[in-house]
Amino acid sequence: MSQPRLATPADAPEISRLRSENILSEPLDPLWLNRCTGQLAERLASGGDARAYVVDAPDGRLASCALGLVHKVLPAPKYPKGLAVRIHAVATDPDHRRRGHAKAALTALLDHLEAEGVTLYELYANEGSTPLYEGLGFASNRMLMRMTRFAVPLDGRAS
Repeated sequence: MSQPRLATPADAPEISRLRSENILSEPLDPLWLNRCTGQLAERLASGGDARAYVVDAPDGRLASCALGLVHKVLPAPKYPKGLAVRIHAVATDPDHRRRGHAKAALTALLDHLEAEGVTLYELYANEGSTPLYEGLGFASNRMLMRMTRFAVPLDGRAS
């Protein structure tokens, strides 16, 4: 198994591809994939809020990625630096699954974030990925709720 490495803005296209093909309910069309890639590249740059670890595949693409988005919360005893992260994507290309890539990438990401002072970690898991996350210390919370609201139509144009 390849060792995970810290992602750079140059990895944004492959991280976006892995997310689109392996996590989203429907793959992004080229316009949205390009938009996501551009924003992710900016956020992975120095000073940005994105942190990711990736595992390279022999063909030059990525085998796996773990991406977190860091945000500030009000400090409290459990969050002394007021830093939290939402694990936004953990994805492995189907040809590279069952080799420990996702666990290695996510473990490296969690260690990196801990070194930065992040103490609150959140993610959404599907049934198949729950054992991985539980094995790393995540616990289910029935109280977590979610809602999506659109202020403008999905095509971005005002009505």
